[in-house]
Amino acid sequence: MDSKKYNNIKLGISIFNGLLSFALLFLLVSSNLSREIVELWSNYFTNSYIILLLFIFSVGIAFSIIFSPLNYYSNFYLEHKYNLSNQTFIKWIWEGSKALFVSLVIGIPILLFLFYSLNRYENFWWLPFAILLFLVSVVLARIIPTIILPLFYKIIPIENEELKLRINKLAVNAGIKVENVYSFDMSKNTKKANAAFTGLGKSKRIILGDTLLNNFSLDEIETVIAHELGHYKKKHILKNIIIGTVSSFLTLFLISLLYDNTLGLFGFKDRSAIAAFPLISIWAMIIGLIQLPFTNMISRKFEYEADNYSILVTKKPQVFADALNKLNKQNLGDENPHPLVEWYFNSHPSVSRRIKKIELSL
Repeated sequence: MDSKKYNNIKLGISIFNGLLSFALLFLLVSSNLSREIVELWSNYFTNSYIILLLFIFSVGIAFSIIFSPLNYYSNFYLEHKYNLSNQTFIKWIWEGSKALFVSLVIGIPILLFLFYSLNRYENFWWLPFAILLFLVSVVLARIIPTIILPLFYKIIPIENEELKLRINKLAVNAGIKVENVYSFDMSKNTKKANAAFTGLGKSKRIILGDTLLNNFSLDEIETVIAHELGHYKKKHILKNIIIGTVSSFLTLFLISLLYDNTLGLFGFKDRSAIAAFPLISIWAMIIGLIQLPFTNMISRKFEYEADNYSILVTKKPQVFADALNKLNKQNLGDENPHPLVEWYFNSHPSVSRRIKKIELSL
């Protein structure tokens, strides 16, 4: 099946990218290469923050060159091969450039603060950095629907009055005040379909991809939106914030311990040594790999709960099952992934498992 082959290729590339990233980062710190890059820029600049940025820039350019063939194959060639992409090569480059720009605007201040914390707070560098990451995540949750998403998509209020009435009724039942329901031109990039409840506070939005609006019935869209609102009703957003915050603080604490205790193995004496920075990423990757199946288990549990909520409020289990099946086919999802793959890598249950649970309610 095309979907099985497509997902296996994507998974294989993702695993290979992770292994290659780890190997390159390990090579940087275990050889003199990271030190040589720092020494190179130190010949021209004395400000350590400028040297840090130039070091990150140099490593980033090198990684971009190394990974560009895989990135092209996975995100452009493969999407076209399986008839999922609507992008030309120029548009693909343009969208990637915008994403890189946003990442730099957000990421550079975070990196600078990490370096500041390492220099200023010594053994406790992880604590102010964890606090910063929490604050950044809250700010991003507020501005993504109103500032960041419009950089990539044209977002407009939906015109279908009946659909708006249905969605507003669902929102009221979920205890959410929604100013408007929006569509975004997802079709400019892909044939895949999606919908989401996004934002915090006054920036809360229900957004629907035009690919969903154009290919699904009102009943099907209603059940999909009910699922998204179920995440709010079941307090999954709040729970994810709590879990994410605790996990972030604990992860950074563990990274600080492992980082401090392995600096000497790579010949570093100062935790704020710029050349040692890749070691932080290495430990973050290792801890992330350990955490991944557990965070995915929680996520899958939340998805089942949101499915149950959709069925409860719409009273349309068969319609919802049909919608999930259509979404899976349109997005070329793997209907029956290997149980190990689903357990470790997938944040959503397989559509076959979800539909079986829905059928029990019929």
